[in-house]
Amino acid sequence: MTGQQVDGVLVQWGERLFYPSNRIVKSLPTPRLEAMTRRKAAVIRQRIEALVRRAPQVVVKVAGGGRGMAAIARHFRYISRNGCLAVEDDREVLRTGKDAVRDLVDQWRYGGSLIEDVSHRREAFNITLAMQAGTSAELLKKAAREFAQAELAGHRYVMVLHEHQANPHVHLCVKAEAASGRRLYPCMADIHRWRETFAERLRGWGIDAEATRQAIRGESRAYEPLWRFKARQQGGLRAQPATAKSRPPASRGGVDAMVGWAHILKALAASEVDADRELAKRISGFIRDSSVFREAGLRRPGQDVSVVRETATARLHDASGIRPDPAPER
Repeated sequence: MTGQQVDGVLVQWGERLFYPSNRIVKSLPTPRLEAMTRRKAAVIRQRIEALVRRAPQVVVKVAGGGRGMAAIARHFRYISRNGCLAVEDDREVLRTGKDAVRDLVDQWRYGGSLIEDVSHRREAFNITLAMQAGTSAELLKKAAREFAQAELAGHRYVMVLHEHQANPHVHLCVKAEAASGRRLYPCMADIHRWRETFAERLRGWGIDAEATRQAIRGESRAYEPLWRFKARQQGGLRAQPATAKSRPPASRGGVDAMVGWAHILKALAASEVDADRELAKRISGFIRDSSVFREAGLRRPGQDVSVVRETATARLHDASGIRPDPAPER
């Protein structure tokens, strides 16, 4: 397969994997678009290289927010350790002390629409930006500042760096109402874009970081509800080991991601370039290690296999020739 053909496949299926908002899959580019396709394919290769070497994934969490100024003030005191830690606002002004926190509360209460102590709607959102242990806290804060300037422009926000725990992280509290009067309503697509932006800003400071969805990484973990986790911590619930029956089946997004990987793997394996063929081998190992792929080959005597898993196995084999190893019999 020629280099142009490989680049075309990478752009087609790589954009589906890494940039899902683009649902249009175009045909192979014409010769006049070869340079553009080559640049796009180079970006896709970089994303794949980072993923198969398991680059650290950024964490962006939106944990509710304040329904009223009383709740927002409590969060200010919590993230600043009651004024002991420096609080940076959207103008990059640093403040410390209890008086500074009270001043921020008054600014938010009376700046723009009045925020009562208790409100029927969410007046702020609490965002946490984090990376793995060992990441430079100062560089993390710089990346978080750039993230906020890019994604939260027009909104009042405060940010506090926490570096006293195992992994450094930044707490961001953003006012829901912007200066223009428009309100912030973050959805899952927004949060994924925020992860992409934060990872990009970290890479700009020399920190190896990625922001890919679970489906692309071949993961299908079902996280325990927060109420159950808290109850077990307090001794109210016993730990319940996951069983095969309780594990969620491979999602449709996970199946589609595996098919995309299969097309990319097949193209790279047929490439004239040695580096592409070596990358194909690494992708093959990455896919085989994924939980979604293992679930696709889960066949035990007397056990029904979902249509999703059967479809995944068939489509993966047809596209790339890879068949998942069957699970050992019990």
